[in-house]
Amino acid sequence: MTQPLRLGIAGLGTVGTGVVKIVRQKANLLAARTGRPIEITAVSARNRDKDRGVSLKGYAWEDDPVKLAMRDDVDVFVELMGGADGPAKAATEAALAAGKDVVTANKAMLAIHGQELAESAEELGRVIRFEAAVAGGIPVVKALTEGLAGNEITRVMGVMNGTCNYILTRMEDSGLPYDQIFDEAHQLGYLEADPNLDVGGIDAGHKLSLLASIAYGTQVDFGNVELEGIQKISIQDIRTAAAMGFRIKLLGVAQMTGRGLEQRMSPCLVPADSPLGQLQGGTNMVVLEGDSVGQIVLRGAGAGEGPTASAVMSDVIEIARGTRLTTFGQPAAGLEKARPARAAAPAPYYLRMMLTDKPGAMAKVATVLGDAGISINRMRQTHHDDTAAPVVFVTHKTGRDALDRALAGFAGTGVVQGEAVAIRIEDV
Repeated sequence: MTQPLRLGIAGLGTVGTGVVKIVRQKANLLAARTGRPIEITAVSARNRDKDRGVSLKGYAWEDDPVKLAMRDDVDVFVELMGGADGPAKAATEAALAAGKDVVTANKAMLAIHGQELAESAEELGRVIRFEAAVAGGIPVVKALTEGLAGNEITRVMGVMNGTCNYILTRMEDSGLPYDQIFDEAHQLGYLEADPNLDVGGIDAGHKLSLLASIAYGTQVDFGNVELEGIQKISIQDIRTAAAMGFRIKLLGVAQMTGRGLEQRMSPCLVPADSPLGQLQGGTNMVVLEGDSVGQIVLRGAGAGEGPTASAVMSDVIEIARGTRLTTFGQPAAGLEKARPARAAAPAPYYLRMMLTDKPGAMAKVATVLGDAGISINRMRQTHHDDTAAPVVFVTHKTGRDALDRALAGFAGTGVVQGEAVAIRIEDV
């Protein structure tokens, strides 16, 4: 009889529990699709006594995930603890050193330590697979490493954080302000323990850096992802964008240019009738563009027990079948460090600011924009009181450097109150 593939699972939260359920409930299906049984031999978590709604009977228990990773009866170490460092990294390193393959959902660890871990794995003849680390149940890692491997990727783009998409679409649907919807998302358990990982764009930035590495054959470079969260987006921005035929999304974009690798995660206006504009709730979407295939749109659940456990199992099945792929689609030792580049392609921008209600205020703002080489496409003033008026400008296409000069210049006008909000209008 073919030897079973033996799993050791570290982390029995939502995803880990989902993996246990799939292995227990679909044993015959998994064996039929891989040609060998898949079994769980040992597990590890912080709380041994917690009721997880699934039986752990028959599995050895290790309090220390490093010890779990080194067990002789474990072939594949499944790391579902999370965290860039600490036990997750130590156990992953121990697993590789002990001759185990690794399946992980840990985007933070790979975004920060992915290059060194990939080099170590390949030197030791092991594999690290991480489909579940990016966009939940969407098979985007396999799409890039396998299905689109014959393409030069021209752009990677997408909504990769379901919590942010939930907040933005809920604001539009309810007409409620950001702070109120943020509190609602927190009560529903949608936010990370550190909410800034979600609303600050960090979680999605981790994912973008991993996809960029695969797409462009470069070392993972999360440190050069331009990050801007959704905290400054107001209900007025949501309404004004909708009136102009747009929706606001936390959008990740990566592309290789003659200047270097652009990686940015920031709020953008996208056409409301585009696939990204129609994306609702906690759903994720990744758009891949290749020179031969054109544009591919992948849409699905970006988190949750079932979708993420499904992605974990896709990697386990790949290993059970004997498929051996390098971590980022090319040998890690040959990946070069990309030259980071800021977005240079001109684009129109949405600008919102609070203007002091006095004669000449609008002219002063227009002068600053003109001095920066920025022309105004349209302007909208929604309402005002006796002292200040919120004003929205949409510019013609301009570069980010010119926009930054204008934003800096507003402070010297004496008529712009607080900080202006600038949102790129993305061509999707």
